[in-house]
Amino acid sequence: MRAKKSPNKSQNLISPTGMIKLMTHAMMGAALGLVFTFALILANPAVAELLNHGGRSADFVFVLTMVTTFAIGASLTGVVFILNEDKQS
Repeated sequence: MRAKKSPNKSQNLISPTGMIKLMTHAMMGAALGLVFTFALILANPAVAELLNHGGRSADFVFVLTMVTTFAIGASLTGVVFILNEDKQS
């Protein structure tokens, strides 16, 4: 026999709890992307030199691209985790 899910425990992706979990994954990815970007700029002089020649907008576009890429990746990973968690419970 299967155990019934309690109606109060809504863990679906399309629910307030699921959206909060998904946003949390996206924010963690954005923070990780920001840290990785700054570490890359500090550790690799070639990247720092390219950004120096590119001007202020190049800095902004580079950081925004890296942060967005990490946030999207973490969000997709979060979707997999949430859906897998639903199957197990």
